[in-house]
Amino acid sequence: MKLQPRIEAAISAATGREAHCKSHRMVTGGSINDSRIVALEDGRDYFVKTHAQAGAYPGMFCAEYEALSLLLNTGTVRVPMPVTVDEDFIVLEVFSHGNRKPDWPELLGRQLALLHRQTSREQFGFNRDNYLGTTRQPNRWADDWLSFWREQRLGWQLQLFAAKTDAGDPLLRLGDRLLTGLDHYLGGIDEPAVLLHGDLWSGNAAADEIGDPIIFDPASYYGQREAEIGMMRLFGGFGPRCEAAYAEVWPLQPGSEQRIALYRLYHELNHLNLFGDSYYQSCISTMKALA
Repeated sequence: MKLQPRIEAAISAATGREAHCKSHRMVTGGSINDSRIVALEDGRDYFVKTHAQAGAYPGMFCAEYEALSLLLNTGTVRVPMPVTVDEDFIVLEVFSHGNRKPDWPELLGRQLALLHRQTSREQFGFNRDNYLGTTRQPNRWADDWLSFWREQRLGWQLQLFAAKTDAGDPLLRLGDRLLTGLDHYLGGIDEPAVLLHGDLWSGNAAADEIGDPIIFDPASYYGQREAEIGMMRLFGGFGPRCEAAYAEVWPLQPGSEQRIALYRLYHELNHLNLFGDSYYQSCISTMKALA
């Protein structure tokens, strides 16, 4: 690893114990990054993520470190403990993947509801911009959810797509109609901002060594809690048992299904912007269903 001396120095400083790499091996984790398990000479192991073009995504690892720290400190749902961070890498604890307990979906649902219930604040946003995949996700603090979602979520993704197509694209026309009428969907919500994982799909959740939920690779911000479920449903979701357990702790408000579809659209648009036309029709379909 080219960064090995800096990683060793960072681990030494963070833990108060000299770190000398004995070996490392490639593993999966964080689809856009280079991920490795680093074994130290004293027997400790760490999970290290780097990126070949980290300079193109300033603050990516620092934002992840901050999000994991905030999630960890709630004591609700397990996340990998962040150890140290640099502009070019992040170091996390290593956890062992286990088999999911039979009630894993219910555990996750209740833990997410507890996470949301105990992290409320008045403003929407985050201390820094972060990334949804490699898409920069703006997080300027806003006093109301409607303007935040219009300008920094749905409007932002439509702006990114507009740069790749012509002004008459049907998707942009549908998008403009949604933006104009956004108060119909979001204007009546009276809930605080809560800490979201922000990118919670099945690939970012697993079972730890005792079968309990563990979630990782966040794109956190403080937002309306149903936005979490919008992403959770994108690739088939976590199932009705998970959502029912969530609702036992904190029931959703009337109209949630339409809002969740709107929040899912944000992630569909992000996938369209990242991966191209294969996501175009799903975006159109969602927009037409909402219109």
